[in-house]
Amino acid sequence: MEMGILQEVADLLRRAQRVAVLTGAGISAESGVPTFRQAQTGLWAQYDPQELATPEAFRRNPRLVWEWYAWRWQLVSQAEPNPGHFALVEMARRLPRLTLITQNVDGLHQRAGSQDAIELHGNLQRVKCYDHAHAVTTWEETAEIPPRCPICGSLLRPDVVWFGENLPLAALDAAFAAARECDLFFSIGTSALVHPAASIPLEALRAQAPVVEINPERTPLTHYVTYFLMGPSGQLLPQLVQLAWGQRL
Repeated sequence: MEMGILQEVADLLRRAQRVAVLTGAGISAESGVPTFRQAQTGLWAQYDPQELATPEAFRRNPRLVWEWYAWRWQLVSQAEPNPGHFALVEMARRLPRLTLITQNVDGLHQRAGSQDAIELHGNLQRVKCYDHAHAVTTWEETAEIPPRCPICGSLLRPDVVWFGENLPLAALDAAFAAARECDLFFSIGTSALVHPAASIPLEALRAQAPVVEINPERTPLTHYVTYFLMGPSGQLLPQLVQLAWGQRL
């Protein structure tokens, strides 16, 4: 990575007043969390994730879907936030305003110390009622899997966005608003393939904010961004923090 480009981005970062950050599976992969599209392992190797993460799959076999998500949560719970997560926390501490938007459902940003993250796809740690979408934190443990909502008796489900479901409108509106209002935008570890999230950096470009992409490989977004920093965010984000504020992480 050419230091001149890194320093230029760090100077922009230090002077910025409103920064928006979009993160995807790549930043979690650096913590050892398998990306959604990576091959299943063990007992789950025979299943296609895109056939389990749907309302139809849950209606057809709710126990199977619940147990698959329990397995995914077990994988996630063994992972730890990496230096990229902690660098974003430090950036938020230093900047007048940083809005963190994430496509990830693993909660690693929050475990690193990020607050008020906009979660476009929900969170594996949360559970809600299938029929009425009540948020549920406790329920009676019985032999039934999935358990039932203590409010209405409906089956419980993970509070994540499945294929065929709309993203939460409030989160999506807040994400696009942050992109329109920022004076610097970062797209970190995203494939730039999944819409509508892939359109959020383009909103920042339309508002004439510089857009920085950090990714180990090029994406459909790369051609449009102001700066492309090729490499892992766990290395590049701490370097930017150090160059901007002299703070080693």
